[in-house]
Amino acid sequence: MTATSLATQGRAAGSSFYAGMRVLPRPEREAMYAIYAFCREVDDIADDQRGDRAARGAALEAWRADIARLYAGGDPGQAHYLAPAVRRFDLARADFDAVIAGMAMDVAGDICCPDAADLDLYCDRVASAVGRLSVRVFGMEEAPGLALAHHLGRALQLTNILRDVDEDAAIGRVYLPAEALAAAGLPLGDIAAITADPRIDRACRAVAAEARQHFDAARRILAARPRGHLIAPRLMAGAYGVLLDRMEAAGWAPPRRRVRHNRLAILGMMIRLRLLR
Repeated sequence: MTATSLATQGRAAGSSFYAGMRVLPRPEREAMYAIYAFCREVDDIADDQRGDRAARGAALEAWRADIARLYAGGDPGQAHYLAPAVRRFDLARADFDAVIAGMAMDVAGDICCPDAADLDLYCDRVASAVGRLSVRVFGMEEAPGLALAHHLGRALQLTNILRDVDEDAAIGRVYLPAEALAAAGLPLGDIAAITADPRIDRACRAVAAEARQHFDAARRILAARPRGHLIAPRLMAGAYGVLLDRMEAAGWAPPRRRVRHNRLAILGMMIRLRLLR
């Protein structure tokens, strides 16, 4: 394993997605490590509360320029470790650009009570675009692959939003959609009031219902594929589906306790899926 491979694996090792990546054959595994490392790099820029917005925006633009040079055959700079995956799996530049554009939405201004359309665009960029890169690595046919990326990406991102309500609020962000908040009778834009109000549970349950619809659609796509194939997305869908179940059981009314992944349960899912191969 090269030093670059070790570095990209290290970026992935702390992720809840790591178990899903580890079950892949080596070429696919290393490609996914590289994609995940890229996502972590640009996400860290977006979430760096120490840097001013101009500096963070410039850092994202530097990534965009390096991606452009990678596809133009020039010096890719910090994107160098993506080159093998791009070549081997014909990854689309538009999807890397979409991820960067999603992070730029966070940098331009802290997202607070977006409307449903803006939230969906954000989820497409930061999650489903990653899914579109991933399904190429998994070797899926284009139509079902794009559909899986659409639904599973949104399901995972909405679940993350529901898990991180308080962490996001602490840095001035509320990703819950304005429509769900208004339907629950919550004041838009007042982060402290939103997170302290028991009615937030109603808004979160509306988002959870949307996430569940996406999970159901993703599972239907996966169910149509041969058993034992696509272990990584099956594991992600299973692990995050359980996380959503546990959050719904606990509810979102204050005081909230952050619900975490059950690593033993994920290991059990991975073993069962591997036995189907």
